[in-house]
Amino acid sequence: MPQLPVPAVADVPRWVGEHLGHLHRDDAVRPSGRFRGGQAAADAALATLDVTGYAGRRNEVLPAGRRGASAMSPFIRYGLLTLPEVWDAVADAPTRDRTKYRDELMWQEYSRHLYARLGTRTRSALRAEPARAPVRWQEPWPRDMLCLDTVLGELDDDGWLVNQTRMWVSSQWTVRAGHDWAEGEDELFARLVDGSRAANRVGWQWSVGAGNGKAYGFSRWQVRKRAPGLCERCPLATDCPIEAWPDDRPTRWLERDPLLAADPAPDVTAGPAAVETGGEPTAVWLTAESLGTADPALAAHPDLPAVFVFDEPLLARLRLTSKRLVFLAETLAELARDREVELHLGDPVQVLAGRDVAVTHAPVPGFRARAAEVRPVELHPWPWLRRPHAGPVSSFSAWRKGLGRR
Repeated sequence: MPQLPVPAVADVPRWVGEHLGHLHRDDAVRPSGRFRGGQAAADAALATLDVTGYAGRRNEVLPAGRRGASAMSPFIRYGLLTLPEVWDAVADAPTRDRTKYRDELMWQEYSRHLYARLGTRTRSALRAEPARAPVRWQEPWPRDMLCLDTVLGELDDDGWLVNQTRMWVSSQWTVRAGHDWAEGEDELFARLVDGSRAANRVGWQWSVGAGNGKAYGFSRWQVRKRAPGLCERCPLATDCPIEAWPDDRPTRWLERDPLLAADPAPDVTAGPAAVETGGEPTAVWLTAESLGTADPALAAHPDLPAVFVFDEPLLARLRLTSKRLVFLAETLAELARDREVELHLGDPVQVLAGRDVAVTHAPVPGFRARAAEVRPVELHPWPWLRRPHAGPVSSFSAWRKGLGRR
C-alpha cells in the first residue's frame, strides 16, 4: 500500500481533505476551534493546569468563566499525557480540589479497565434496562431548545463538552426522547475530538441507568442551576418540554455478565507488566491510544521510524468528524519534525505484515485483535494509573475497593 506524505503542521487541514476526505462526515474540513493536536499543546496544557476551585465548579456550564473543567481529555485520550502524569501534576493543589480531580482521573481509569475487560460487550446494557421514554421524539436533540442548541453548537465548534453537558445530551437522547442509547453513544463518540469508547460508553451507560439502574434525569432544573439565564432566552421558555423531572420507571435488572464480577485472565486484560521481547524491531508501531513522545515503545527506540496507519476500514465505518482527523494528523506532523514518521492509509494488519515492530500495549479490543495478527517482536506495558485486578467492575465503588493504595 502506498505511503502517505507527511504534512507540515500548518498544512494539515488541506492534507486531511486530500487524503482522508472520503472518511469523515463533514462537508469540508473543520479543525477544532479550541484544541490543537501535538505534544507541544499537551505539554503547555499540563504546565498551566490549575485545579484550584475544581471541586466546587466542575459541574458549571455557563458562563464559561465559571467552569472548573480542566479540558485535558483530548490529550489524555491519545496518550499525549498519561493519567499518572496528570495525577502527579495536581499534587500541590488544595486538598479538596486535588481529591475530587483525582477521583475523576480514577473514573477515567475505571472506564479503561471496564472496556479492556468487556470490550464490545459494553455496547449492550450492562446491568439494567435503560430508562427509555415510552414516547419517542422525532428528533432526539431538538435545536429549538436553547440548552441543546448551545451545547451542540459547542460540540460543532470545538468537538468537546464539559462532563455535565455530556450527561445532558445522553439523558435527553434516551431518557427524554426515547431513542436507542447505543446509537446516541455512537453519534457523540463520532463528534468528540476526545472520543473514547471506554469513557463515552461508561458515561452513557450510567446516564441512562444501564450501568447502575438509576438514570440521570435531565430537566430544566439542571439548566437553570448550571447555566443561569439560558432558559429565559429560550424560544420555548413558556413551553419547556423538560420542565418537570422525567417520569420514574421501574428498574428491570438484567442477568449479570460473569465478567462484571471477576476477570479470569487479568494479565491478558492488563497486558504485559514488563517489556516482552522476541526479536529486534525495525520500526515502532504507533496506535491512536498512545501518540505521545513518551510512548514507551517510541522512547525506547528513538532512531527507528514511527509508523502510523489510518485504519481505512474502521474510519469508513465510524464516519468521524474532520476535527478528530485533524487533531491526529497535527500530532503526527509535529512528531515528524524530530524523527522519521511513516503514514499509511489502509488495513493496519496488511500494512504492517512482515515488519518487525515494537509497540505499546493498548487497552482496547481492536489492538488485541490486530496485535495477534501483526505479532510485534517487542511489546511494552501500558502506563496504567492502577493495574487491572481480577475483582468486580460492576460499579466504580466495587472496582475501587479491589485496588491497592497509591
